[in-house]
Amino acid sequence: MRNRNIDWYVLVSVMLMLGIGIIMVLSASSPTTVAGESRDGFLYFRKQLTWIGVGLLGMLFMSRYNYRKLRELVIPSAILTVVLLLAVFAFEPRNGAYSWIIIGNYQFQPSELVKLCLILILAKIISVKHDKMNSFKEGLVPPLILIAVVWALVVIEPDLGTAMVIGITSFIMLYAGGANLKHLGGIALVGAVVAGVAVVVEGYRLERFYAFLNPFEDPLGSTYQIVQSLYAIGSGGFLGVGLGQSMQKFGHIPEQHTDFIFSVLSEELGFVGAVFVIALFVIFASRGYLIARNSRDNFGSLLAIGITTLIVVEAVINIAVVTSSMPVTGITLPFISYGGSSLVFKMAAIGVLLNISRYSNITEQRTMGE
Repeated sequence: MRNRNIDWYVLVSVMLMLGIGIIMVLSASSPTTVAGESRDGFLYFRKQLTWIGVGLLGMLFMSRYNYRKLRELVIPSAILTVVLLLAVFAFEPRNGAYSWIIIGNYQFQPSELVKLCLILILAKIISVKHDKMNSFKEGLVPPLILIAVVWALVVIEPDLGTAMVIGITSFIMLYAGGANLKHLGGIALVGAVVAGVAVVVEGYRLERFYAFLNPFEDPLGSTYQIVQSLYAIGSGGFLGVGLGQSMQKFGHIPEQHTDFIFSVLSEELGFVGAVFVIALFVIFASRGYLIARNSRDNFGSLLAIGITTLIVVEAVINIAVVTSSMPVTGITLPFISYGGSSLVFKMAAIGVLLNISRYSNITEQRTMGE
């Protein structure tokens, strides 16, 4: 297997998003931190820089670590996945959800690591069972059991947004792995029904759904987030009001440096800035899937598909939420929103993707076996 150069399109697009992200975190978070106890407008900026530094080290290491060796970590990853998803229930809930492991002043969101572990495990299972994936019993049942367990534990936390990301990413990986479309259609239908029930049984989820259907019905209540987000995006116009000049970030948009950072970005950088960020994700997606297509083994291809899909799905969901194209889910914008766990693990995943690109074969047809 020939060792080539990394895919520079992926690296440059991610680095540009990190650069935009750190600037927008500083701009979006400064009103909150200045008005808070610390009175430090650079608080989240410095923290984000630290996480980017850690993430770069992880990305560098994984870009040089032969991805094929990751197959040896499947069983430990499966054990770690279950342990982490159960461990969150030992800690106090945050915003009504058991999604965090909190030790002193440090917080860790296990679901960010669980997503990557699941992608690794699925890549291994599907690559081994590639010739049987058309069979429901022999091909689909083993990965479905794993997906169902992880999905259920995430929903119980409750974190329906992450469960949605896991479901879509897993579905794409199963499809890419050769699963029967009729089988996948039935699974998708069952998943949609279960998700619908999960929305109906929880009052706040149903409220979010109604807010999505009628965003201006209760602008001072249940639809406040979306209305303020739309005001910010609309205020940006074509070129934006100017970097650092957003008005909506001053106590109007909740979670303005995390879930709704794209709203502030659109207000300050306008249509041009928003389209530029979307274009970076499009470039990343096209190159990520090209790496998957050119991988010389099925395991590497599925890993690349899983990593690329995970990041693209989260970006699509986040942008859809802030533009009122779907209900609020709590999914952040990859590489741009503030966050430690998400940023570090996604950058490590980018390292894996870059490593797969090193060993991709541009001219020869990819072999389908292990």
